[in-house]
Amino acid sequence: RTASGSLAVAGARARVARASRIWVEGKHDAELVERVWGEDLRLEGVVVEMLDGADHLREVLTDFAPGPERRAGVLLDHLVPGSKERRLADDTLRALGGRAAHVLVLGHPYVDVWQAVNPDRVGLTAWPHVPRGTDIKVGTLTALGWPHATQADVARGWARILGRVRDYRDLSPALLGRVEELVDFVTAH
Repeated sequence: RTASGSLAVAGARARVARASRIWVEGKHDAELVERVWGEDLRLEGVVVEMLDGADHLREVLTDFAPGPERRAGVLLDHLVPGSKERRLADDTLRALGGRAAHVLVLGHPYVDVWQAVNPDRVGLTAWPHVPRGTDIKVGTLTALGWPHATQADVARGWARILGRVRDYRDLSPALLGRVEELVDFVTAH
């Protein structure tokens, strides 16, 4: 089995990349998707790219020009009713007009993908509540008692969290289902 739980294909080589893509918000999202679904994505020829934040969604998808053979899957953090991410996704899909039929935007309810990792992987029973106005990563690291003062501290903190993810069982179903749907969508032709 692969880390995603799929049946491993012995001796299989990576497929040439499809025109279709999956976009995620940032580096941590991409690293987590690679950790769990990387083997499967290479077999299917699916490239995961970073948006560098949801604010770039419309520009990225407009430039990509989705179509029947160029599907776009998008995974956003905090895609819940009333969120900034929901408004950006809805505005982008409206702006794409007929091309929106070739785009699937999904998300999870967490403010950051860190929270999609089961908290027991870092010794917690639940992720800490981080007050609004406090950076979610800094607040999480503070609650864990881990260094958090610099960007390098945040990077090391994420590396510790990611290093504890072994496979799909270490992730929330709210993330698992969305990534699986995106993979199915971009490989459906």
